[in-house]
Amino acid sequence: MGNLRTGKPAMYSQQTPHNVGQRQPPPARAFQRVTVNVEGRLMLADHEEYPCTATEMSPGDVEFSCFGRPRINERVIAYLDHLGRIEGVVNEVGTNGFSVVINATDRKREKLAAQLTWIANKHELGLPEDRRHDRLTPRKSATELFLEDGTRYSCRLVDLSLSGAAIDVEIRPPLGTPVRLGSMRGRVVRHFMEGVAIEFASVQSRESLREFL
Repeated sequence: MGNLRTGKPAMYSQQTPHNVGQRQPPPARAFQRVTVNVEGRLMLADHEEYPCTATEMSPGDVEFSCFGRPRINERVIAYLDHLGRIEGVVNEVGTNGFSVVINATDRKREKLAAQLTWIANKHELGLPEDRRHDRLTPRKSATELFLEDGTRYSCRLVDLSLSGAAIDVEIRPPLGTPVRLGSMRGRVVRHFMEGVAIEFASVQSRESLREFL
């Protein structure tokens, strides 16, 4: 699969109705889409697999560009770079692609919202753009942020690479503040809507990130 590439910078906003239940598809446009360019593979109901690209996405729906042509209401399962498994039901089919209403728990939608915020603003966050340091999808997102005085804050990993991370956290330490994320030392390089971006003091090994992967 190819590398994830972002569209134009934009702050992601979510407009979740209160009556959306667990794993119930939200009404069309219940969430605001952002432009993305995320490659992956998807499987249609007949178990045929196709390369695909998500071109617009929200926690509620996704627009795919794909050679495969499903039917309306057909179930689709996709595996997208850095976002993982997405499943749902086709609600629109066009000339160049189709839209899928995502079937997910509220928790999964919250995670997608944070990931899409990161994707939409990646270039604005200022994390190193070294192509050798591919973005990783954390399996364990819950961790702690430590300040130099020993104060700790619960936080959640939004995005991770060998050279930096983005976290969802309640505080906004000043830019340049030395911090420790788990066992990794670094400094705050940007603020964004849900939290902060951290650049590690040195490039990490995959072994050092094993606790999150």
